[in-house]
Amino acid sequence: MYPTLINLGMFSIHTYGLFIAIGFLAGMLLARREALRVGLNPEKITDLTFYLLIAAIVGSRLFYVFTAPEAFFKNPLEIFKIWNGGLVFFGGFIAALATALIFMKKYSLPIWLTCDLLAPSLALGHFFGRIGCFFAGCCYGKQCDLPWAVSFNHPDSLAPLGVLLHPTQLYSSMSNFMIFSILWFWRRRKTFDGQIFWIYILLYGTLRSLIEQLRGDFRGATVFGVLSVSQTIGLFLAITAIVMLIFSKKSSN
Repeated sequence: MYPTLINLGMFSIHTYGLFIAIGFLAGMLLARREALRVGLNPEKITDLTFYLLIAAIVGSRLFYVFTAPEAFFKNPLEIFKIWNGGLVFFGGFIAALATALIFMKKYSLPIWLTCDLLAPSLALGHFFGRIGCFFAGCCYGKQCDLPWAVSFNHPDSLAPLGVLLHPTQLYSSMSNFMIFSILWFWRRRKTFDGQIFWIYILLYGTLRSLIEQLRGDFRGATVFGVLSVSQTIGLFLAITAIVMLIFSKKSSN
């Protein structure tokens, strides 16, 4: 694929970073639109999205570094080269969630209504971000001989070169777009605040755990020798979402 979109000597535009920026802008504009619809201050929501972006990048990078610290011991500056891949979604999600809770408490934003508002934006932004992964070659899949298998040939690609692989980046991208579509359809039909957020958690945790089975890149330590850390977190969040949806439904009646 094309890890670097433009290279003019000292100035480069990395495709991975470009799609992260596109995803952030799309998600932010969508969140502002939803804020106006539900009666929240769009400026506060815009401020929140910027804090979430910073927290997500820092959290996702630190999570990746902790899963493979030996790769950064000899050259710590590599930690800052996020355009080379190495952002773990769940690390970013945890950091962003903590940041969001602090921000919402400080500015008296309704927690579950705000979470519902942000969930479709998160799925949409993630859709674009995974396209960036595909161009960079990170988050690649296992070898396969399926008709839609892909081969990476660019010398700067992070995926193995010249090998047919599952396009797990595109699986993830399409699954996030599907999640976004479901949330966008359901947002006007929800019966209690928090429902859209927990549906997002349920769908993403389940689909991520399934796609994780096809990943061929380094997955870090395993839990019980079977599940990757991301799979374990995904399944835990999916189960938590089911419990919360049932509990919240009963509480709203």
